[in-house]
Amino acid sequence: MRNPFLIFAAVATLLLGACVPSPESPRVERPRPQPAPDADTRQCLADLRAGRVHVRLLPDRHYGGGCSALGSVQLLDMGVPVTNLGAMTCPLARTFVRWTREGVQPAAREWLGTEVVRIESFGTYSCRSVNSKVGGRISEHGRANAVDVSAFVLGDGRRITVLDGWNSDQRRVREFLRAVHAAGCRHFNIGIGPDANAQHRNHFHFDMGRGPYCR
Repeated sequence: MRNPFLIFAAVATLLLGACVPSPESPRVERPRPQPAPDADTRQCLADLRAGRVHVRLLPDRHYGGGCSALGSVQLLDMGVPVTNLGAMTCPLARTFVRWTREGVQPAAREWLGTEVVRIESFGTYSCRSVNSKVGGRISEHGRANAVDVSAFVLGDGRRITVLDGWNSDQRRVREFLRAVHAAGCRHFNIGIGPDANAQHRNHFHFDMGRGPYCR
């Protein structure tokens, strides 16, 4: 007859072993809760909702080297598609929407007789220095606080690029781009275009850094 004590001890050993993870068992990291948006971000999100703009709030990220994306959103729908947009601070997104609606579209109607149906960008967040100079200060792109706009597609099928249009032989194209650039300088804190330097010959740079500055 089997010893009941030995049977009990064996079963207890098996149960205890099942409860203790082996050294090789991977640890499951629980996601850290995202802090609630601060008051300014909440107001910004409310402004966007009131303007029928759809965004997704992104988790705060610190990338090292002074680069970060804090209080940022992904712009999903503002009525006009925009290519290549990544993380952008909520105030930048809000200003971008206003610039499009109050600056870009009126300029397109006035100078080109149509509306913009797509905006093309070179993106938003990028961890780099100003003008990509080695050892330079961090660009507002490194804080998800800047956007580079390169072209506009019109309702009649035309595509207006900053590179080809800024000094175009078509006066209305030139005037449209200058009106768009000037509107950017009114809405954003910083506005830089082809007249500033060779690095900006093919796009407008707009950011919410310390300004005002327009070139």
